[in-house]
Formats: sequence, structure tokens, C-alpha cells
Amino acid sequence: MSVPHAPVQRADFDQLMVPVFAPAAFIPVRGEGSRVWDQSGRELVDFTGGIAVNVLGHAHPALVEALSEQAGKLWHVSNVFTNEPALRLAKLLTDATFADRVFFANSGAEANEAAFKLARRYGHDTGGAQKCEIISAVNSFHGRTLFTVSVAGQPKYSAGFGPQIEGISHVPYNDLEALKAQISGNTCAVVLEPIQGESGILPADRAYLEGVRQLCDEHNALLIFDEVQTGVGRTGALYAYMHYGVTPDILTSAKSLGGGFPIGAMLTTDAVARHFGVGVHGTTYGGNPLACAVGEAVISIVNTPEVLEGVAVRSARFTRELTRMGEQYGVFSHVRGMGLLLGAVLTDAWKGRAGEVMAAAQQQDLMILQAGPDVVRFAPSLVISDADIDEGLARLERALASLTAA
Repeated sequence: MSVPHAPVQRADFDQLMVPVFAPAAFIPVRGEGSRVWDQSGRELVDFTGGIAVNVLGHAHPALVEALSEQAGKLWHVSNVFTNEPALRLAKLLTDATFADRVFFANSGAEANEAAFKLARRYGHDTGGAQKCEIISAVNSFHGRTLFTVSVAGQPKYSAGFGPQIEGISHVPYNDLEALKAQISGNTCAVVLEPIQGESGILPADRAYLEGVRQLCDEHNALLIFDEVQTGVGRTGALYAYMHYGVTPDILTSAKSLGGGFPIGAMLTTDAVARHFGVGVHGTTYGGNPLACAVGEAVISIVNTPEVLEGVAVRSARFTRELTRMGEQYGVFSHVRGMGLLLGAVLTDAWKGRAGEVMAAAQQQDLMILQAGPDVVRFAPSLVISDADIDEGLARLERALASLTAA
């Protein structure tokens, strides 16, 4: 029996929703692959991937099947009990990574919250109450809880919410000397994004991450990689740390892990995990059978040579055309990033106008993102077809042509 739906329109958002978002003027209602249709039937090409979430596009048959099959079996039992999909997904993740143990949550912020709490408990157990300092990077982003916005190096997200959590410091990204000057015996963890996402798609240098790993070892501090945006094939490896050959002690994953279904995970080693005991941390929905069944399907598909090698091929196609457009229209100075997490950096003449480029693209039936005011961000499905890439880029070119002709 289907439940009748009352008609809704975009104007309802402004009347009903807490105003922390400013969504586009149209409402997407259906998606298939890398195409999306709105209420009026208009078709758009999706280069956003739900902000690096829809790793296999919209309504991928294998994910629909996994969700539908699990929905007919078991939705929720809480963590008073375990469930089969959670155990199967945990086995897939530990088999494929450095990790021995997994903690499931519902989002990247929750995964990071768990990671930061675990790091402080590790510091407390190994070095005493004073070993609690967490060092993060300037302009980092780790979520929207009070703890995670305090760890992130962007005051615009943490200001105005009362006293911030103490024992957190920030150093410039990709600056090993700055970290060397800050880290001490009181540091319990250093947390980094292998590629800074929200602040402009900035990849770490290999030598930098190697040096950070060494400093953490010297000071008995944990190295945490926030791979919420870079994980699950986004860069062409299952996780970005694999490109660098630098292994963290804790890794956080979310976004693409559920292919659009909310899930987060904290991965770590036996040695670190033992500092969390029964009742020390928890979650009601984490490890939900529905989410884990979808996550299992996602990892099974993404962690294959066909998909991961295809990311590099698609990345080259994007980079080549974006570079050409940048030169032709004078809008992009260069393209940076890795795999299918790419940022087209605006030229000096276009600085601060990423939002205008995004809006112009929407006028041409293309969905793109920005990463700060100076970078246009692309995070499409990892299996997007060549035809959809070409059509989306053609629409972007029309948008750039209209902007530069104005």
C-alpha cells in the first residue's frame, strides 16, 4: 500500500527548514547513473556525486538490490545485538586495509568524533592526563559536531558556539617544520586529510606525510587520516593513504562508503582499539543492517581493478578538457587533485566567483560543486560513462562561454 504524498515545492524549504542550507532553485526527484531529473522533468548531468557520496551514481542496480533484500529481512536491532551485514562489511574493510578493527557510525563527523575520543583515551592510557593535545591543519574540515569543528582549522565553523574544546592546535598544511615545532610529548594525535577537500582540493606531498608519520612515531602520537571524502576509490585507490605508502593508526571513512546511504566507519589497529572498552563509546544506529548491506555491495564493486583503474582514465579525461577550457576562457589557472576528486582553480581575475560558475552550470543543466570561493570542484560517480563526461563538459563549456561573454 503506497502512502499518498502532499505536493511540495522549493518555496516550502524556506518556510519549513532550519535555514542552515541554501539549496538550488530546483528539486531533484529521480536519478539514474549520472543523470538527474527535477520536478519539471528537466534532465541534468551530475558531476557532484552528492558531494563525493554517490560513488556508483544514482540507483545503481546492485545497491538497490542489496537495500531491497535487506529491507525484507532486518532493519534495526541496536548494538545490544550484532548483525550479519555489519560483520561482513567489517571483514571486507579489514581485509582490504591496514586495520584490524572497525567502529561503525552514521556519518563522517561521527566517525571523526569516535577517532578523536579514541586518540585522547589512548593518550590518557599511555602518557597520562596531559597527553591530550590534538594537532590539526589550518583550513581542514572534519565535520560539524562541536568536537570536530574545534579540531578543524576553520574558525567560521566553530565561532559563536561558546567555549571551544581545549587542547587543540593548528599548523599550516604541507609544512613539516611547523608541525615539528608544535608536536610534543603531550600530543596524542595528528589528524590530516590526505587531500584537503573543503578548503580547495589540496593534495598532501608524499614527503610531508612520510615526515608526519615519523614525527608521530617519535612522540608516541597517533596518526589519523580523515578519508571521509578521499576514501572508497575516489582517488583511484580504495583509500588515498595507499597512494602515499604512509599508513595511519586510525582512518575515518564515510560519504562514498554507503553510496548514498548514511554510514560512517572508524578503522584502526588492535593495539589502538583496545583502549576502547565496553561502554566507553557507542551509537544506536551505527552498524545498521540496511546501511551495512549497502556498504558491503559498494566495497565489493569499487575494490576491483576494473573500477579503480577506470578512475585514472576518467580523471585524465576530465583534467585534459578542464585544462583546455581554462586556457581558452581564462577562467581556470590549473586543475589539481587526484582521481575523481578534482578542483579547477580560478584565475586571479575570477577569484571568489566559484559560486557564479556553479550557478551558470546549473543554467546549462549541469550539477557541479565549489570548494571554497576560488575552486570549482568535481566529484562524480566513479563509473560515470564517457558519454556523460563529454556531455557534462560540453554543458560546462557553454556555461563558461556565457560567463566570459557577459
